[in-house]
Amino acid sequence: MRPIQKLLAAAVAIAGLPVSALPFSAEAATLGGTDYATQYEYREFYSIADNRPFRVVLLGNPFPNMQIGEVANRMLPVMQAQKPPPRLTFTYDVPVEPPHPDYRAVLVFDAAPNLSADTVCKGGRAFRPGTPGRVDLFAVYCRNDQFLSQVLATTGAAAPDDPAMGALFRELFSVLFSRQPSLMPQTSGSSFRH
Repeated sequence: MRPIQKLLAAAVAIAGLPVSALPFSAEAATLGGTDYATQYEYREFYSIADNRPFRVVLLGNPFPNMQIGEVANRMLPVMQAQKPPPRLTFTYDVPVEPPHPDYRAVLVFDAAPNLSADTVCKGGRAFRPGTPGRVDLFAVYCRNDQFLSQVLATTGAAAPDDPAMGALFRELFSVLFSRQPSLMPQTSGSSFRH
């Protein structure tokens, strides 16, 4: 058998195994379902988050064998370690007086397929049964009741502080809070995005 055929045969053999049976940690996350509202602007996110607390709302529990409080406590430092460029501090704390505008990231674990980003920002929630060892996350960046960006992410993880969760958040935050030039409004007076 040629080396490429051996590699393909090994890949096919591994593909049939569950993630938990692999002899290494599958840290890569799969992202998709990305969408940005026309109002999305990274500079706005940076200005409201730099050197400030930024609220995260957790909905659902990706690790049902743990209490949600333990999941949240163990997940917060993982998110903080993978935070986007502003010097922000993620928090679950809800301000006594609701801020206006109210910026937040809503992380919905095991979201129902018909749950929309608009619905999430307006306080809606709907779930489907989860799969043990698999984390399915619908992340939405909201301003008041309007979604600014959304992304779906999936990874295999056994705990909130699993290295795969760090990889998921690193990839997720770079998309949810994208700095892509095509998403930046142009200031040259042109109505086209270059």
